[in-house]
Amino acid sequence: MRAARRRPAGRTLPAAAVAASLALAVAAAPATAGSGPGTTAGPRTTMTVIASGLDNPRGLNFGPGGVLYVAEAGRGGPGPCIAGAQNQTFCLGPTGAVTAVSKGRQRRVVTGLPSLGTPDLSEVLGAHDVAAAHGGLLVPIGLGTDPARRAQLGPDGAAVATLVKATGKRWRSIADLGAYEAAHDPDQGQPGTGPDSQPYAVLPDGAGALVVDAGANDLLRVRPGGRISTVAVFDVRTVPGPGGGEVPMHPVPTSVARGPDGALYVGRLTGFPFPVGGAEVWRLSPGEPPRVYASGFTNIVDLAFDRRGRLLVLEIAANGLLSGDPAGALHRVERDGTRTLIAGDGLFTPTGVAAGPDGAYYVSNRGTLAGSGEVLRITG
Repeated sequence: MRAARRRPAGRTLPAAAVAASLALAVAAAPATAGSGPGTTAGPRTTMTVIASGLDNPRGLNFGPGGVLYVAEAGRGGPGPCIAGAQNQTFCLGPTGAVTAVSKGRQRRVVTGLPSLGTPDLSEVLGAHDVAAAHGGLLVPIGLGTDPARRAQLGPDGAAVATLVKATGKRWRSIADLGAYEAAHDPDQGQPGTGPDSQPYAVLPDGAGALVVDAGANDLLRVRPGGRISTVAVFDVRTVPGPGGGEVPMHPVPTSVARGPDGALYVGRLTGFPFPVGGAEVWRLSPGEPPRVYASGFTNIVDLAFDRRGRLLVLEIAANGLLSGDPAGALHRVERDGTRTLIAGDGLFTPTGVAAGPDGAYYVSNRGTLAGSGEVLRITG
């Protein structure tokens, strides 16, 4: 295996891009801020907590019977440990989970998923999304560094950088995305790239699935039997650096949704220097080159379409990841292209959005915190 090429700071997953200062800002925020029944985010918007006490909640999606599933990245564990992309220490533990929310109750329906966390839990990687598919739940497990480092984690680390499928309380890896990145590295040759796998979002696709790898800068298709192919690779750009000069900015795709037109829509966080207004939503349609569908967003972490076919765009840090401000924002893009700010106040490092069958929007909030993550129901 060839050696990884040196990368600029910030080419990694959303959670790792959230600096420790941002996590501390969230932790220091009043516990009641934006997180209680009847809390308002605007003149006509109401937020209600429907699940709480979660460990780094990330993506969430509805399944059969109106059950809402939430991926919990966990809280790491005692080890073995590895060095992450920016040389932080991440230690492994079986603390990842999937929580089901239904009829006013929450319970963990899948446990023991791999979780990698720093000793102070300022950054945690693990179960980053969940989607109901035929025969179970699909969950991408993150890594956020060169997949060659998995060997240092021992046998229990074999499931990181993979797509797992949970049936009942049991789960197993069904596609090794880290091995695919190590063998193919689809974005190789672009500035500051090298083997890096961070599976972050999943979308069922027939008998298989589509997976966004935020570290690899690509969208992958997983077919039955674990066969993987590249659907799209997103380009690294050169942008002005904060200290002058120019630096390569990685796209860091974080989300994928299928629109009412059948096309795929991919949201991009952007890498360092995380420019305000520099994130975009791309539209991918077979036989057509990818094109920008909507731009001017900041640090997109998730996308969804509501039942009226309108695009929801969630920002993990509305003022930019370098601002130290944990405030996020939820936007809606109308069919005519106009935009509405659905919620801002009350969102603290939100990490996932789903449109409910009841017409409400659901958001994983405080998504970079262990023990105090929550799910909000947003109406209005």
